[in-house]
Amino acid sequence: MTNSTSTTTNPPARAGRREWTALGVLMLPLLLVSMDVSVLYFAIPAISADLRPTGTQQLWIFDIYGFVLAGLLMTMGSLGDRIGRRKLLLMGAAAFSAASVLAAYANSPETLIAARAILGIGGATLMPSTMALLRTMFTDPGERAKAIGLWSGVMTGGIALGSVMSGILVGHFWWGSVFLVNLPAMALLLVLGPVLLPESKNPNPGRFDWLSVPLSLAAVLPVIYGLKEIPSEGWNVRYVMSVTVGLLFAALFVRRQRTAASPLISPALFRGPGFTPAVVLTLVSAFGMMGSAIFTTQYLQSVLGKSPLEAALWSLLPSVLIGVAAPVTTAIVQKGADRGYVVAAGFAVTAGGYAMLALVGSDSLWTVLAAAGVLASGVVVVMSQLTDLAMGTAPVEQAGTASSLMETGTEFGGALGMAVLGSIGTALYRHEMPAAAPAEARETLGGALATAGHLPDRAGDALATAAREAFTTGIHGVAIAGAVLLAGAAVAAAVTLRRIPVRETEEEVAEPVEATV
Repeated sequence: MTNSTSTTTNPPARAGRREWTALGVLMLPLLLVSMDVSVLYFAIPAISADLRPTGTQQLWIFDIYGFVLAGLLMTMGSLGDRIGRRKLLLMGAAAFSAASVLAAYANSPETLIAARAILGIGGATLMPSTMALLRTMFTDPGERAKAIGLWSGVMTGGIALGSVMSGILVGHFWWGSVFLVNLPAMALLLVLGPVLLPESKNPNPGRFDWLSVPLSLAAVLPVIYGLKEIPSEGWNVRYVMSVTVGLLFAALFVRRQRTAASPLISPALFRGPGFTPAVVLTLVSAFGMMGSAIFTTQYLQSVLGKSPLEAALWSLLPSVLIGVAAPVTTAIVQKGADRGYVVAAGFAVTAGGYAMLALVGSDSLWTVLAAAGVLASGVVVVMSQLTDLAMGTAPVEQAGTASSLMETGTEFGGALGMAVLGSIGTALYRHEMPAAAPAEARETLGGALATAGHLPDRAGDALATAAREAFTTGIHGVAIAGAVLLAGAAVAAAVTLRRIPVRETEEEVAEPVEATV
């Protein structure tokens, strides 16, 4: 490894047993936060039977966690840089634990919605804090790349694991157990965190810009809400207006960051080599990941007829490739491969996964699983390398802010992928359905199967077969659109990220980070 050319000629310190043990502790909250995105998958029927929420309340029980998480990421990332990342992480872990207990024993829909909102607040503190602390603990670029690869794999795998864990727990216990499972891991973090994790923060952060907080919420929440609703409800004026209002507030938020004396998000971050392309390409990668997930999940359940738990268990199989992709990619980059070309290759692999989806028929279990595995492995390659690039480029005193921007890009990309690709798939499904089919059957595959169940055997079978074939045609259209987009992203990555230098040590930043143990 070459020495740093900045203020010091000393090589970066190597991580020891303490740092790697601390990384394992940091993986616990990350796993739980990502699992909570999907942990209600099997619990909601039991919750509905027990608490009897209205349709609107049930939607909020599902969605409030993700909305609050996405809306507060930038605020919490900046706050951690100011007050200390370890302090914010432990505060978030305590809030997450308390909210988990409140959710587990909620006796009304309103209480459960409030608990899920607090879980979102806790999650928003945990995600950027874990990455920022990782940036502080691993100063050697090679070790940091390995740690970030593990971080990316755990985050991606946690989403798939959440639904399976939910099914197992609800099958043996009551629905509140899906929240109580958080407690042992959070307790371990609260005990070991003060011992193993170093405290770090920006020594000269300036005053906290409180006006930027509501502006960021007003920018993020309407956009996420509108994009999440469009796949199921269509391009309704209300949802289009929601996205439009959010974008207007986003423009105001950007203007505020450019003019404020001490902005929530420093514009200087985006002038770092490769940082802006990393954020944008992360958004595109999340677009591809979430855009495909909604169709493969429905395919397993509604086309192949798997039960929800069976579908969730089958969905774990592609995760095997995820566990291999990140460490192999890190090794390739450390041997001298140009990161821009590696990221481009990751996008090409993801595009290949989409191309495989274009080959599925109405009975193609292994093709779908193989496509999902190839696609997911490409996404992990891309995200691990882009995250490492962004965190290595960003000044260490702004590590929390940089991490929160990457994660916010992931949230936006996932919502946009579901909206755009979901709309393409739905439009093709409706186009392929017979004009004589009942209106409900022409709207969604689920509606078609429900309608078919009430028809005479031959007519019901014919409608169900037509709906499954129409849905498969929709997948083909989505696959072609996704493959084209990600192939374009591969070209963009090769052009924009080629030959970007990576910082060797934290000493290259202008201001030293304040760190204590």
